[in-house]
Amino acid sequence: MKLMQIKSSVKAAVALALFTLLFLVPSARSAEVNDNIYNHLQLLRSDVNSLKVELVNSIMKLSADDAKKFWPIYREYEKDLGDLAIKRAELVGEFVRSHDAGSFDDAKAKDIAQRWFKSQRSRLDLLEKYHGKIQGALTPVQAGQFLQIENQIGLFIDFTIASEMPTVGVSKK
Repeated sequence: MKLMQIKSSVKAAVALALFTLLFLVPSARSAEVNDNIYNHLQLLRSDVNSLKVELVNSIMKLSADDAKKFWPIYREYEKDLGDLAIKRAELVGEFVRSHDAGSFDDAKAKDIAQRWFKSQRSRLDLLEKYHGKIQGALTPVQAGQFLQIENQIGLFIDFTIASEMPTVGVSKK
């Protein structure tokens, strides 16, 4: 049941983030509107993170001692993941805007592809870094549980974003 709640919250957050990046942020809207959208995105992210915490707790079943070691590492991971998510959302927004404007040419395709590869490497490096930290603080099995949870959530987010993206090279007519 918790996974379904996460999926629903993630889907809402992704949709709102894409809408914000594509339609509101590029235009010269008032600071108040952008602040309200930012605050709403933060609330959605907070909801998703709360559900992720519940999911982690239900799967990893951390003892009190293990939780004291795990959660500070996990909070640091979430902060770093959030930084990567902002860069990724900006890249997605740039792709969609250039596609919609008809300016997605060979040079733009090459640039965005290279930045996408870099983004994917950064995300894998982040998972590997925190897998190592958790493995050092806890056990390899618990580190594997963390990796599995984060990978599955990441795949769902990737699928949700991909389902909303235009197809490369297909005009919006």
